Amino acid sequence: MRFEGKVVVVTGGSRGIGRAIAKAFGNQGASVVVNYRSNEEAANEVVSAITAAGSRAVSFQADVSLFSEGEKLIKKAIQEFGDLHVLVNNAGTTRDGLIMTMKEEDWDFVINTNLKSTFNCSRAAVRHMFRKRYGRIINITSVSGVMGNPGQTNYSASKAGQIGFTKALAREVASRNVTVNAVAPGFIDTVLTSALPENVRDGMLELIPLGRIGSTEEVAKAVLYLASDDAAYITGHILGIDGGIAMA
Repeated sequence: MRFEGKVVVVTGGSRGIGRAIAKAFGNQGASVVVNYRSNEEAANEVVSAITAAGSRAVSFQADVSLFSEGEKLIKKAIQEFGDLHVLVNNAGTTRDGLIMTMKEEDWDFVINTNLKSTFNCSRAAVRHMFRKRYGRIINITSVSGVMGNPGQTNYSASKAGQIGFTKALAREVASRNVTVNAVAPGFIDTVLTSALPENVRDGMLELIPLGRIGSTEEVAKAVLYLASDDAAYITGHILGIDGGIAMA
């Protein structure tokens, strides 16, 4: 129960990696705000799992790609639980396509959902964390932001932007005992990856030195570490959870 007494916000917390992160914090005593954009039923399932484990949780609908909605989410956490200690910027989406055929709205939608949401929520959270002189911000980026991925110029750009954002913000807020880090998952077993054709999955596995797909729980464990007091001297770091696919 190392997060007992801590308040955590997880954006995009209703499914996939966000779901695993929210549940992991709840299992270790945190009070969790599970943000979602459209899937209320899935978000409420996460809340039920957390409360069944003996912790507090609420779901909150907000499109965090919008500045005002990001502010509302952070205000909700503070109003509901009286504080905010950890922000996990996990909200993300894809709209893949080669750049020659990519629509402007597909570019804007991915950049706003993945990158602008990180700014929106972090800006609101930092104001509170500065006053409390404590905070942990963890951004969920991707190996696509490190390596690039064909057919994903929008997604790769948004994730590379999160990496630069993480390092810059870490320098801005370090003096107030606020750390900012990121995890960069690789090929993780989610609904999206499980729907890929078998030959595509096999091709991806050949690129992974460890030879297997990662789990959402493994990503969650890395996030909890960076949010814990054990990682108090780590900031501006990008932790790859990728089976070695992006190693230099």
